[in-house]
Amino acid sequence: MVEYTHTPVSVSGKRAVVVGGTSGIGQAIALGFAEEGADVIATSRSEEKVDETAAAIEERGANTARITCDVTDAASLDAVRETAVEEFGGVDVVVASQGAISRATVLGISDDEWDFVTDVALDGVRKVTQAFAPAMDEGGSIINISSLAAQLSMANLPAYSAAKGGVDAFTRVSAKELAPDVRVNAIAPGFVITPQNADTYAEGTEKRARIDERAPIGRVAEREEMVGAAVFLGSDASSYVTGEVITVDGGFSDSAF
Repeated sequence: MVEYTHTPVSVSGKRAVVVGGTSGIGQAIALGFAEEGADVIATSRSEEKVDETAAAIEERGANTARITCDVTDAASLDAVRETAVEEFGGVDVVVASQGAISRATVLGISDDEWDFVTDVALDGVRKVTQAFAPAMDEGGSIINISSLAAQLSMANLPAYSAAKGGVDAFTRVSAKELAPDVRVNAIAPGFVITPQNADTYAEGTEKRARIDERAPIGRVAEREEMVGAAVFLGSDASSYVTGEVITVDGGFSDSAF
């Protein structure tokens, strides 16, 4: 008889923190983790959004805690970690989903715009890692949210593209330094409909038509379609996966014009 065992793709029983988890892709991941049986703290700067998302987590039968967080402030992240340890007894999975964007040209972007985007999207990932990795037990998983913009040239997004490219590089370095106890990976979404860009990607818009035409799957993604990759990376089924950037873009980046 052939002996065979495998680890299921499940975050049931995991203790998760989703930074930037009260809107967009981060909120979808937070709620998806809760539905899959994880206890989840979803945090952001907005007290109102934290309360709304916490209520949605509780509706799914998961434990949570209400705490706001400014990802540019290390002390704020430390407070979230301490809350998670106090409420859950520890942290198994951390998702760094905070984001900031500024649309400007390479020659036109200001210092303030550049600093704002990179402070949140890139340096925020460093601060999240430094705050949570020391508190994670063996088998911990950090999931950084990158972007297709790190891989493809996208005009008028110099700071965002540079920040996300930095996230990819920081993910690989972190994975090497924190192994074997903590795994570090990233998810690079393509074009995803969120409450903030629903009008941009609405049916009939020029941008929606271009994406639908090029993507092999033939459409823009729903934010819930990013959850599966996060559940996999947060689960013990991905115990041998670290330093990877998983692109979830419907084949967009590999398709020919």
